[in-house]
Amino acid sequence: MVDSHSESVPKATKQQMADAGIPLAWRDSCAAILIPLNECRRKQMFAPWECEHERHAYEVCQYKEYLARMKDQMKKAH
Repeated sequence: MVDSHSESVPKATKQQMADAGIPLAWRDSCAAILIPLNECRRKQMFAPWECEHERHAYEVCQYKEYLARMKDQMKKAH
């Protein structure tokens, strides 16, 4: 089964994640969204009211990944 979420999120390469300084723990399928979010955060000096669109997109991606993991876990349990 193909997850529609995984198709909609562009993938970041290992080199892109390394160049962006993404820690290993955060190198998941949402890393391609995290890279511009972190760039925006640095540019805006981590002001919490800035980069809201990027942060929301990243949080949505993380939530969809969580739902997909839970769905897979439920399938394995039954």
